[in-house]
Amino acid sequence: MKVNGTPYRSLWWDDAADALMIIDQRWLPHEFRLERLGTLDAYATAITDMHVRGAPLIGATAAYGMAFALRQDPSDGAMSAAYSRLHATRPTAINLRWALDRVTAAMRPLAPGDRPAIALRLAQEIADEDVAINRRIGSHGLALIEAIAAKKPAGTPVRILTHCNAGWIATVDWGTATSPIYRAHDAGLPVHVWVDETRPRNQGALTAWELASHGVPHAYVTDNAGGHLMQRGMVDMVITGTDRTTRTGDVCNKIGTYLKALAARDNGVPFYVALPSPTIDWTVSDGCDEIPIEDRPAEEVSHVQGRTEGGIGCVQVTPEGSAVANPAFDVTPARLVTGLITERGVCDASEDGLTGLFPDRAAS
Repeated sequence: MKVNGTPYRSLWWDDAADALMIIDQRWLPHEFRLERLGTLDAYATAITDMHVRGAPLIGATAAYGMAFALRQDPSDGAMSAAYSRLHATRPTAINLRWALDRVTAAMRPLAPGDRPAIALRLAQEIADEDVAINRRIGSHGLALIEAIAAKKPAGTPVRILTHCNAGWIATVDWGTATSPIYRAHDAGLPVHVWVDETRPRNQGALTAWELASHGVPHAYVTDNAGGHLMQRGMVDMVITGTDRTTRTGDVCNKIGTYLKALAARDNGVPFYVALPSPTIDWTVSDGCDEIPIEDRPAEEVSHVQGRTEGGIGCVQVTPEGSAVANPAFDVTPARLVTGLITERGVCDASEDGLTGLFPDRAAS
């Protein structure tokens, strides 16, 4: 996608610098900054402190982190230490473990001297695969938007509600939930996006920044406006992303997703989840009982970052002495999900639905 007319991915390997470059998302939507990751600690900090965020992008960053570590020391011990350091960064998004396992499994049979170059090629392959997966999610999601548009008066926009940021900035490119939206807009279908602010961290602001850059009509709304909009018949469909989905179709995503699914069910609004296959955790069946929910720092709730007269700054919104809790994710049961939009097609949120599309993954 483009930033001020220039095509970017969310991360890329810079051969001249011999390092990974990332878009430092902490400053968006107010400033566009790039960061060079030059140490393993920098990779780990980028994931933990959300310089990069979004399950697919976390996975790609971790793969490059392993490749970087092996360029410093290709031994078994160093590989194991790098795996442990990166795996400890965030507990919920399954793409992190998936990418680390994939790189490690590929490296184990190799002689240490062969590992650095092959690990870097594998990380680049993982990044390219993510782009291709998200592009295909866009194609399958576009068909759903077209079906809704066909039932509306000509020229009437399909109104889509999003939650969190599942855009290109949360992946290597295209995004998950936004990919069908971009495809519809580029195809000339009128769309309008209701962008949940998604407190804490207001990640909906990143979605709004993306959509504005691409010229997609949208409006930024408070999290709690979603139910009201659905009651008034102002939402045609909901599309969210996911950080981990069980083999039975339970969806773990940014906190507040469950409430949107409840409101959608009560108002007869289709609730879809854009699901790249690396985000399926085939080892988990019950999302509520088995998926670890990350507790993030209290400051993300007690403070809000934004533009001030002096630049970008934080202000405290809570009273002194008030305790703060910050669970970062919730689980939406499969029964509330209309369908899962994957790179292989749309399926029911169920074990039969997922295994029907991914029999090769389910059996492994």
